[in-house]
Amino acid sequence: MFNVVLYQPQIPPNTGNIIRLCANTGAKLHLIEPLGFSLDEKSCRRAGLDYKDLAFVKKWASLDDYLDQCRSDRLWAVTKFGSVRYDKVIFSPEDTLLFGAETNGLPESVHQNFDISQKLFIPMGHESRSMNLSNAVSVIVFEAWKQNNFLSH
Repeated sequence: MFNVVLYQPQIPPNTGNIIRLCANTGAKLHLIEPLGFSLDEKSCRRAGLDYKDLAFVKKWASLDDYLDQCRSDRLWAVTKFGSVRYDKVIFSPEDTLLFGAETNGLPESVHQNFDISQKLFIPMGHESRSMNLSNAVSVIVFEAWKQNNFLSH
């Protein structure tokens, strides 16, 4: 199933929502450190991260560690600076979807590793700066899941 990668997420409730999304869709969640919160049991319960036992969730020390260990046929960076609208891509179940931190997105050091054709965007109103991370992940994951006939996990 799809791999959702969060690059240095900062806001626990967003990650909690994404864990629930992954538990319900079968997507695998990968968290790139450093995280802006703890994944210990008390912190998780307080932040609504209590679904982590129902989903595949793995922490990685760096994006390079993740990429070295988890080869994916295709890797998509989701960014407001993307050139490909997310619904114009044909997703496959083994795709990796990379999202930046809530506060500053993906850093330039990560952007430079992607061809412009690998950078997806979600359309927004002209005056909008960004979408909430958990909403953006939901939009992309459900589009990918829909395209794959809601393949069960």
